Amino acid sequence: MHPNCEYTLISMQRTLIMVRHAKSSWANPLQSDFDRPLNDRGKTDAPAMGEKLKKLGISPDLIVSSTAKRTRQTAKKLAAALGYDEEAIKWEEKLYHCIPSVLEEVIYEASDKVKTLLIVAHNPGITEFVNQIAPPFSVDNMPTCGVVGAHISTKEWNNFLIAERKVFLFEYPGKHDNS
Repeated sequence: MHPNCEYTLISMQRTLIMVRHAKSSWANPLQSDFDRPLNDRGKTDAPAMGEKLKKLGISPDLIVSSTAKRTRQTAKKLAAALGYDEEAIKWEEKLYHCIPSVLEEVIYEASDKVKTLLIVAHNPGITEFVNQIAPPFSVDNMPTCGVVGAHISTKEWNNFLIAERKVFLFEYPGKHDNS
């Protein structure tokens, strides 16, 4: 390196954490899908998954969530467990039952200051999306409160699709119960 040159180290690694909302309640058959809350298991699983992520050293710079009731509740419980300011969660109505290209759009919109991005969304779009992140990783159905984490080798989120991507994490409530 030339002595008169200054170099700024720019992190080439970003982390994307995709979370499907926790288990929701079907107790009221007349309730709209958008307004369905978490059931008791969902209320337990979301903070437990947040604690698991925290133990793995995952600390999101930004949490983005669908505005549906069950995803809002999941995002808030994850945020609390991770020590993330609930007021800083970005709410995105377009994440409600979206297709994978909308998830990509949310990723592209993230500031490049964000090194770890956590998105809370719904099936079937989230399953389709995580299956496209880094083949050969594949899952038949993203479980409720399931988490897929990927390392993205890029300086800018808007290069997500052309960047090298590697899944490093697949967790869900009960995954280790029978092992």
